[in-house]
Amino acid sequence: MLLEVKNLRVCYATAMLLNDLNLGVDEGELVSLVGPNGAGKTTLLRAITGLVRWEKDTMKGARAGDITIEGTVHFAGERIDSLPAHEIATRGLVHCPERSRPFREMTVTDNLRAGGYLCGDRRELQTRLEMVYQLFPVLKERGNQISGTLSGGERQMLSIGRALMIHPRLLCIDEPSTGLASRLKADLFERIKDIPRSGIAVLLVEQDVSAAFQLASRNYVLSHGRVIAEGTSEELLKDETIRKTYLGL
Repeated sequence: MLLEVKNLRVCYATAMLLNDLNLGVDEGELVSLVGPNGAGKTTLLRAITGLVRWEKDTMKGARAGDITIEGTVHFAGERIDSLPAHEIATRGLVHCPERSRPFREMTVTDNLRAGGYLCGDRRELQTRLEMVYQLFPVLKERGNQISGTLSGGERQMLSIGRALMIHPRLLCIDEPSTGLASRLKADLFERIKDIPRSGIAVLLVEQDVSAAFQLASRNYVLSHGRVIAEGTSEELLKDETIRKTYLGL
């Protein structure tokens, strides 16, 4: 298993956002994480990529005690839950947050190159750039365009492309279709579907359950910080309670 999360608990003061949560993603998988608003999906991504711990470590004095993190996260066989976020990213576990915005004053190409700033090999950087252009041809067409002038769908593709420039083994994508029109969403999902074909696993948080189920090989359903169901799309849709109560289908 590439990513293995066991008994993860995250509390902010008296609010428990994740409670004994278990989850796994294998090499090359596209796994979706769905559930109602407030279920803990974004908190999970932030926890496994080190951002919750970073938030705790940057708090001062007694406020740091307001955040409690327990449980273990293993990535590629190594325990990473005590590592800082930037070290987790360099190991290949990368987070593309919701509404992630490119640097508006920079060109598309410069934004992508900024994503690969840790790569000291020019040839490798160019290889990564070509891989992103293959997944998102529109970014190559817009290479010299200022990012602030892109459409919403193009900005989202650029955000994912910039994350891919870090050369992840697992890319966590949070709510990529937020605010996009149906046609743009469909195009974006087709591009995301192609990412595992390049050997990169994907953990996708998405409110559009139907679209997520069409993409994913496996799915986790969260509610109140717990995994209440796991399985293939076909298996989960057969359960009427899960389908109506938690998926809104």
